[in-house]
Amino acid sequence: MKTLRHLTNVSSGREADDVRALLVTAHPDDECMFFAPTILRLVESNASVHVLCLSEGNYYNQGAQRKQELLHSCAVLGIPDSRITIVDHKKLPDDPKAEWSISLVSSLIVNHIRAHSFNMVLTFDGRGVSGHANHIAIHKAVSHLASTGQMPNDCCLLSLVTVGLFRKYISFLELPLSWLLPSCLRCFIGSRGYRQAKEAMFCHRTQLLWFRYLYIFFSRYMFVNTFQMIPQGPKNLKIY
Repeated sequence: MKTLRHLTNVSSGREADDVRALLVTAHPDDECMFFAPTILRLVESNASVHVLCLSEGNYYNQGAQRKQELLHSCAVLGIPDSRITIVDHKKLPDDPKAEWSISLVSSLIVNHIRAHSFNMVLTFDGRGVSGHANHIAIHKAVSHLASTGQMPNDCCLLSLVTVGLFRKYISFLELPLSWLLPSCLRCFIGSRGYRQAKEAMFCHRTQLLWFRYLYIFFSRYMFVNTFQMIPQGPKNLKIY
């Protein structure tokens, strides 16, 4: 996290607690399943971390319970309820086959960013880590906002790098490789952080099927996150 100040374009006279980071996710459990190392390191750095979750996770009609699980998970990771926004929109169903409206997702994200003056936004890359269509839709929306100059000038946009199947499931053995390969931001956690990430995962009781236990023990995303910058285009670009 040594490059945190540089990435957010924060001047040298300001402290890390001036960082206002927004994590944009698709479903309850994305925050700990994929982004726990980053959340923990940001919180540790006294950054103000917020979550915008674009669905209740109601695929199996468990939306009400999953909302509570998200709040409990975020509490474990150090994010208070007041910094969590959960969207319940009929056009944004939790469904891997659903095509989310990029226009709608873009509007929700940019309005939230402007309302809270975030200077860092983190989300999925174009492969969505797991290939989930809802994850990919968020990346498309943020990329659209970036390329059309709709993001604030001081806002740093970061996408979580998707790795191949082998690297994804070699657990902490992935750490040296992530350190050596180029990335804009790397977030690592040790045994204490891993225990927190695992506790956050266990908050999502509705999702604890047998393969989730394997994920908790073997996924590199429980130990390390690497990010690439989402490039921003010229401001006030108009397309006719």
